[in-house]
Amino acid sequence: MYHSYWLQTYGPYLPNPPLRGDIQVDVAIIGGGFTGLSTAYFLCKAEPALQVAVFEAELIGYGASGRNAGFAMTLFGLEPSITALLFGKQRLLEAHRYSEHAVDLVRNLIREHNLQSDFEYPGFLRIATTPSYVKRLQHNLNLLVRLGVTGIEWLEKDQAQAEVHSPLALGAWSEARCGLLNPAKQVRELKRLAEQAGARVYEHSPVFEIRRGRDFVLHTPGGTATAHKIVFATNAYSHLLRPIRNKQAPAFTHMIITEPLTPEQLASIGWVHRQGVEDVRNLVHYLRLTVDNRLAIGGSNVTVAYGHEMNRDWNESVFRRLEADLTTLFPSLKGARIAFRWGGPVSVTLDLVPAIGMVGDQRAWYSLGCIGHGVALTHLNGQTLADLLLERQTDLTSVWFVNRKPLPWPPEPLRWVISQALLRYLQLEDWWHERPLRRTA
Repeated sequence: MYHSYWLQTYGPYLPNPPLRGDIQVDVAIIGGGFTGLSTAYFLCKAEPALQVAVFEAELIGYGASGRNAGFAMTLFGLEPSITALLFGKQRLLEAHRYSEHAVDLVRNLIREHNLQSDFEYPGFLRIATTPSYVKRLQHNLNLLVRLGVTGIEWLEKDQAQAEVHSPLALGAWSEARCGLLNPAKQVRELKRLAEQAGARVYEHSPVFEIRRGRDFVLHTPGGTATAHKIVFATNAYSHLLRPIRNKQAPAFTHMIITEPLTPEQLASIGWVHRQGVEDVRNLVHYLRLTVDNRLAIGGSNVTVAYGHEMNRDWNESVFRRLEADLTTLFPSLKGARIAFRWGGPVSVTLDLVPAIGMVGDQRAWYSLGCIGHGVALTHLNGQTLADLLLERQTDLTSVWFVNRKPLPWPPEPLRWVISQALLRYLQLEDWWHERPLRRTA
């Protein structure tokens, strides 16, 4: 695995020992990322007497929770217009409100518990780089505004370029509700928070077999755990587990990050408000500044793996494309040295929105399918899962994507064929929209 910038610069980290022997708990959580640790924390906070254990196959931060860009944002699925088309405008509004709640939850958790994750709250820009992207972005913004969403405004070309000095910026969606954090620090702070609340966290403890009877018996290399209830908090790795293997497929996104920019380089790109930035492509670019003033850019394309393969972090062609895209967006950064390159999986449902669901009965639940916008969602999904496990009816458990049945991905090789066809379509649509950029290059 090629570790992310966040993991490589984390500093010393001592993982917890793996499970040794046999234990009995009330709730076993498979997966030690944002979802699993948030679930453990909210369970123990609500019911301190509960025995809760988290089982992480590698170490905390290994998966998507330690490799993402650290955007706590309100985007849900791919685009508001797609969610509205597939599920209706009222469900789009409900999903957006849930996402707003999720961002607020992350901010409040960090502030209340003084989580050391380099958190900033600078807002968010979605930048349109072609006239057709301007139309797409305005359509999505206007759709939300007509539904009563506030806190998002349109920036004309001069306003957008005043925020970020890119010659490609033709307009932007500006939203105050967005935080940026160091994801590796955040997920390990969540580990601390969950343990302080009473949860046990086992690292290097992959669950390779689950037997279901009166209770669940989870087998790991070092022992077993018997649990009354279980949670599959495995997101992009969920296809590796038989009970939920067809509910999502992983797609690998890639990032590069520069050396710290000089004061002159920083001045040349503006960006004084340090917002998180995305463009409007299907295969988006996402950009941010770190606390030490490196510029990170990711996206541009994704890599799709076949079957159970999960070793697609490294993609030279995407890294080269990202380096070229960086200097296209910011010509003044030509020659800026790239210090880190890495990739990681995101979870994609076939119907392109997240899902929280039951596995058989109310003793087993899963959460997956955040499609690359999951930093905030996974935190709130943890609270939703805690309510479900405690069999509480709340506003969170009543949202429409809880206990829905996502369209199943077919088995291989058909899954590969469909995923490649979808990817080619997204690439072709991006190519079509970006014809004006090629003409002026």
